[in-house]
Amino acid sequence: MSAIVMLESLCKYLFIVCACVSAWIHFHKDEWPAPDYYDHNLLQAPQQSATDREDFLIEASGHSYTIKPKFDYDLYGMVVSYSNADGFTNIWHHKRWQDFINVRDICVIWGGNVQSGVYRQMKFNSDSWTCWAYWPNQEVGAQFTMNALANNHLVTHNDAIKAALMQAEPGDLIHLQGVLAEYVNHSIGYTRGTSTTREDTGQGACETIYIDSFDIVKKANPGLRKLAKLFNWLTLLSLIGFLVLFLIAPPKSRYR
Repeated sequence: MSAIVMLESLCKYLFIVCACVSAWIHFHKDEWPAPDYYDHNLLQAPQQSATDREDFLIEASGHSYTIKPKFDYDLYGMVVSYSNADGFTNIWHHKRWQDFINVRDICVIWGGNVQSGVYRQMKFNSDSWTCWAYWPNQEVGAQFTMNALANNHLVTHNDAIKAALMQAEPGDLIHLQGVLAEYVNHSIGYTRGTSTTREDTGQGACETIYIDSFDIVKKANPGLRKLAKLFNWLTLLSLIGFLVLFLIAPPKSRYR
């Protein structure tokens, strides 16, 4: 058996192993940490205060936007779901609204919703403008407080801040500072408002936040998530190696 055929066989079995490990990690890397994983002194209700900031103009992707600050805002929260403006299924932000500054929506919970651990019995997901929370029965639903959940439209034209907030994943503890704000896209006259209270629900209840700073205070499942990246790469590289070696291996050698 030639060295090429041996390497081809090695890459094939390495691909199978790596693909299986990657699949297992994929289903476990986003499992919710226990409540005691978090610092509950941080996970208080968001701090909202009067602002002295004036309206200001920013530009992104050839469009001009006026940001109209309403309140200074400081939020610690545990991420439960998110929606990316440039996601494959999200046609609203870029194509329809020409909105290139609301780069990501992140839905978070805090307070008793984290401390009680009720989130571990629930499911969450986000679409273009809404965060959805699901509980399996009335008993679980009674433990969950809707005014300790917020869907945040995160606005920035700063590449470093955008890169940081795009790293947030379910279960992460995040901290952001900025202003609750309305903004206007002057190219098409599109305006987006913001909620200024945690007590509202339904349409218009989301917070629109122009971000000054964004930090991931504590990653959830950091070990598994690092392994997920490693095995994703190993799976891809072993597959490429197998295909290349399969194509260049002498045909007769396969049957000896």
